[in-house]
Formats: sequence, C-alpha cells, structure tokens
Amino acid sequence: MSRLQRIKAIASRKASSILGRLIDAVLILLVCIAINSCHEIDDDRIPSYPVSINLGEAAMWHTYGVSGYGIHRQFIKQLREPAGFPYLERSFTGFGGVLLIGGMDPFSTQTNIPLAYDLACPVERKQDVRVKIDPSTYEAICPVCGSVYDVTMSGGSPISGPAYKDRYGLRRYKCLPGNGGYLITN
Repeated sequence: MSRLQRIKAIASRKASSILGRLIDAVLILLVCIAINSCHEIDDDRIPSYPVSINLGEAAMWHTYGVSGYGIHRQFIKQLREPAGFPYLERSFTGFGGVLLIGGMDPFSTQTNIPLAYDLACPVERKQDVRVKIDPSTYEAICPVCGSVYDVTMSGGSPISGPAYKDRYGLRRYKCLPGNGGYLITN
C-alpha cells in the first residue's frame, strides 16, 4: 500500500468517526427535545373567544379589581357576574368566563399582580363547566373532573387530576396596566 493510499485510508476512518459522532450528537439532541416537549403544558385546549374587560380606570379597579394575593373575582357576561358590573357591547369574557386573581407572575416572578385565566376547565371543554377557587389553597378546582390548577404562582398549570396527566393548563389572558387599573384582554 502506498503512502498516499494509507493517508486516504486514515482520513477516511477519521471522517467516518467524526460523522458517526456528529450523527450520535444529533440523535441525542433529538431525544432530549422529544423528552422535554412531553413536559409542555397545553393551554390552548379550549376555543379562543374574545376577551375585553376594561378595569383601566382607578375607580373601576378599586370596585371590581383584586388587591392582593389570592383575592379573586370572576367575570361572566352571560350571567351578569359580578353583579352590577357595567358590561358594554364591546365587553367580552372568553369561552367560560374570566377568573381574575392576585398572585405572582411565573415568568417575571413579580409579586402582587393581577393574573387572568379562562374559567372553563380544559379537560371538560364546556362553557358551563367552570373552575372554582378553593379559599384555603387559592387553587382552581374543576367540580366535574377534579383537576386542580395553580393559578397564583404557576400560570394556571395543572397540579393534579386528569389535567395533570394530560398536561392541560388553563388559558391565560393578559392584564395590561392602564390609568390606575388594568385592561384584561387576549
């Protein structure tokens, strides 16, 4: 075997070795992505309906807003909840209604801020099956399937029940600051 042939053979083995390691690394990366994607929460399970609740003025916020951790209120236009709230033609409360609760933003860890979710349980997917807040834990619980959601610190993520098994979270809405209050929207 000539010197040139030996160099080509060595180069070919090294290239095969490098290519093999590259393929192994890509496969490991794909497996990691697949495993991690199994842990994502599906918070788009219920239909997307418009949300627009204007609590932007300080007086409206003081009357209908939330002022601390765990304090909550629900807005359901069809049922005229809360009583006395001045719903307008351009007011919308999502699929099952809107839960407004004071808590911690899980993405910024800012505390004592308003958080908003759709009241409809994503397991049941019905407008009239709404989560209720447990006053001792401030967790949202579905009265039908028993799923429990963390709405004060984990962005509506499931913590037990069928929603936890299937990784269904509550649909989140935005609370945008205004003139002393907030606008709740999607």
